[in-house]
Amino acid sequence: MLIALGIMVVFLFLGRMLMGVLRIEEPSLSISGGIILFLIALRMIFADSERIFGETCEGEPLVVPLATPLVAGPSAIATVILLMTREPARWLEWLAALVLAWAISASTLVFTDKLSRFFGPRLLTAVQRLMGLVLTALAVQMFMTGIRSFLASGALTH
Repeated sequence: MLIALGIMVVFLFLGRMLMGVLRIEEPSLSISGGIILFLIALRMIFADSERIFGETCEGEPLVVPLATPLVAGPSAIATVILLMTREPARWLEWLAALVLAWAISASTLVFTDKLSRFFGPRLLTAVQRLMGLVLTALAVQMFMTGIRSFLASGALTH
């Protein structure tokens, strides 16, 4: 979890610069983040016995797949970069929100066994599918915002 937090903080502060170096424009980041989030959401909604992010590697999962892409995944990274790109003056708020979200995620992972026993498999499946629906809506919004920004930039006329 500390590695995931570190990755997210790095992208919060250096992501905008990285986008400039790679010549990635904001609409591209929004569209690609939306597509990836949409695919993750679909797998949450239509989950079967397969894990949401595929098979895990042998041994202790540390950086891959736990820190990234599970916690600090492409959509989360795209989101923090977009937040800083759109409103860089609010960096302290974004950092506080990032740390709060990380703390909630870390607590959830620490208490996973207890939470799963308390809620049971049926309720957990229902919550997973509901969160998948919410993520689907967020993904579509990210995608549409990217398309709208792309069209507003007049990129088609160049």
